[in-house]
Amino acid sequence: MRTVLAVDGGNSKTDVALVGEDGSVLATGRGAAFEPQSAGVGVAIDVVGDAVRLLGSDLVPPFADHVAAYVAGADLPVEEEAIRDEILAREYGRDVVVGNDTFALLRAGASGPAGVAVVCGAGINAVGVSPTGEVARYPALGRLTGDWGGGMGLGEEALWHAVRAEDGRGPATALDRAVREHFGTRTVEEAALAIHFGDLSPFRLHELVPVLMAVAATGDEVARSIVVRMADEVTVLAVVALRRLDLLGTPMEVVLGGGVLTARDPLLSDLIERRFAEQAPQAKLIVADVPPIMGAALLGLDALGATEEAKTRLRAHFHAMA
Repeated sequence: MRTVLAVDGGNSKTDVALVGEDGSVLATGRGAAFEPQSAGVGVAIDVVGDAVRLLGSDLVPPFADHVAAYVAGADLPVEEEAIRDEILAREYGRDVVVGNDTFALLRAGASGPAGVAVVCGAGINAVGVSPTGEVARYPALGRLTGDWGGGMGLGEEALWHAVRAEDGRGPATALDRAVREHFGTRTVEEAALAIHFGDLSPFRLHELVPVLMAVAATGDEVARSIVVRMADEVTVLAVVALRRLDLLGTPMEVVLGGGVLTARDPLLSDLIERRFAEQAPQAKLIVADVPPIMGAALLGLDALGATEEAKTRLRAHFHAMA
């Protein structure tokens, strides 16, 4: 029986799954963060190898017939190629496909390969795939390529407005007090300086997302304006992808994933639903309730030409684990 090594590499962890062609999940595991852009491609692939070896001491390359790696940091075709070349050089699999992790989210949440996925985790990105295989995607390199939002972006905005409220440059907002209480500092400026000097990790800005949502829920105008903008960004990413694929007037699934969206904050969810009703009424919104590693495994089974029965078996395994 042929096998698939599925990889979902993210900014905080790397999930791997060894899957049989019949859809049976032979083993799953988790490794460290997948960070090719900061740590280097070689180090990132080391993380995959280490995670696989934890599945069993007898596992040696090639780990599978097909490697389906859908990972953060593969934002451009040249980055996908570099990661693929490294995996092939390590002989982790006889055949390798590498793509951005948004493709795995789409395959995990949608009923089939086509649709649009918007991920809002630490960062934000989206991808669209038409029923005939055309792809719409974004560079997703942050502000350099027009991106805004995600957990880190929301945290930065919350801190930015809190600082300005505290020193008088901006309007009053309850974010001032909420940020101080969250970080346990006397002033917001003290929290900002702690991040600047390394006493607080900048990644802790992500912790301000639920703080922001809680303040916005009270009706705070400043906090609410940030959440409104986040809803706008999620919507425009999907709508533009649908328009590029000429699918805006076609019933199509739009999968929402990443921690910011799967938290299902009532205000943010309502704003997003209202915008889709106005701008893409044919879209069917789906909040992903299974891990993207399932999507990577499904894409691997697609590549092997596996049966629908095998894909159903795979889905059943991960739904049972969710």
